[in-house]
Amino acid sequence: MVHPQQLTTVDAVIGRMRALDAALPARDGVAVFNRVYLAVTEAVDRSIGSGRFGDARAAIALDVRFAERYLAAVDAVAEDRRAPACWWPLFQLRRHPGVRPLQFALAGVNAHIGHDLALAVVDACHTLGCEPAELEDEFDRVGDLLLTLEERIREELMPGPDLLQLADPLTHLLGSWSLERARDATWSAARALWALRGVPDVAEDLAERLDRAVGLAGRMLLTPLPH
Repeated sequence: MVHPQQLTTVDAVIGRMRALDAALPARDGVAVFNRVYLAVTEAVDRSIGSGRFGDARAAIALDVRFAERYLAAVDAVAEDRRAPACWWPLFQLRRHPGVRPLQFALAGVNAHIGHDLALAVVDACHTLGCEPAELEDEFDRVGDLLLTLEERIREELMPGPDLLQLADPLTHLLGSWSLERARDATWSAARALWALRGVPDVAEDLAERLDRAVGLAGRMLLTPLPH
């Protein structure tokens, strides 16, 4: 469920993420992901401003509905409510000394792309009164930005050559997950959820199963590694 204080602009999303960045300890796993997501959102905002998105209204709706699901998970934990299963591993292990920053970042990306994005597409379709196919171009452009950012995350957060003993198991672990594959699966899930909107019990069951499956992948990505 989206937090009652829904955000309406990309600037509002960026403001909330910047406030989180200022409030959380730098090493906190949620803070690591938040910095990554803030960079993505700022890049999307610049792209919307420069006219890169053909339909700015659709891009804004998708971006805001998407961000609301992450921020709702943050709010749930802050209010002692349980976060969705896809987010729970990150919140549970956010201070674990054996989990590396790269793992935190990609576990957050996994939760947000693997689960939240599919539901955000459906949310945006309801907001705009359109079909998922009408958002496909915006979905693809956001995905392209995320792929570029994933490369930067791995470059910046991967341990250096002096930590090869650590990097070997880390490389093996993270090689099992791909943002591009997750994005493709998300688009299929979004279309299926939209097609099932007239059968809410079936749609809810599919969303819950997706939530749990993505949470399982997140728990794997956050496997503690030796120092």
